[in-house]
Amino acid sequence: MIKRYRGWALVAGASEGLGASFAERLASRGYDVLLVARRVDRLEALAGLLVARHGVEAVPIGIDLAAPDVQEQLRAAVAGREVGVLVCNAAFAPLGGFLETPVEEAVRALDVNCRSTLMLLHALLPAMVARRSGGVVIMSSLTAFQGSPWASVYGSTKAFGLALAEGVAHEVAESGVDVIACCAGATRTPNYLARAAEGGAPGELAPEQVVEETLDRLGAANIVIPGRFNRLASWLMRLLPRSLAVRIMGQQTRKLQTGRTAAPPV
Repeated sequence: MIKRYRGWALVAGASEGLGASFAERLASRGYDVLLVARRVDRLEALAGLLVARHGVEAVPIGIDLAAPDVQEQLRAAVAGREVGVLVCNAAFAPLGGFLETPVEEAVRALDVNCRSTLMLLHALLPAMVARRSGGVVIMSSLTAFQGSPWASVYGSTKAFGLALAEGVAHEVAESGVDVIACCAGATRTPNYLARAAEGGAPGELAPEQVVEETLDRLGAANIVIPGRFNRLASWLMRLLPRSLAVRIMGQQTRKLQTGRTAAPPV
């Protein structure tokens, strides 16, 4: 992988969960890593671990990816480094009824989950295309394939990421840049475990498995659904009448409903 996509790896939303796992796996494959998120203390701790375990460079970069000037901050933080792999993982997940969710949380979800991905691509993709080398991962979700009651805003932002990844992948296919959307199901991240009902959900995966399957498929597909159960469930859901698929998804997402509590951005 490191021979195909040369340069640094930048992971947005790296402070914990899937982002930290992406950083770990990329470092284990020999990448120096740029770790981007709001919580600098967690990034610094992760950077220290990656340096000790893998002997790579790891640079913590404290940026609020919902900030109006996020693109300018990103460009300044990269500071001339060539980024060969970009992971757009930052997420804000307001759960609960649409009308009960404060509009400020919904707008922040748009900023973190959608706008920051746009800004990351505009900041880093042109150089990849010019070098004719690069790999981009955009984290989506199984909620992207249909409406997701009790997670309507979150699912909508993930549908945006899926469509964006598919479209951009086609546009840059001849330039040596690969783009993949990861449509993950239930993943045992700290935020998920804090909300999940006892016994969890079918098809749950460890973050490491999601990351490994995604990186292994980068360059071979534009969409990956990690986990055999999740691939089968997604295929079956798309065979159902859409209204029934929405109802089934709502039954699952309601189990995670915690009133107006949103997972913090990472």
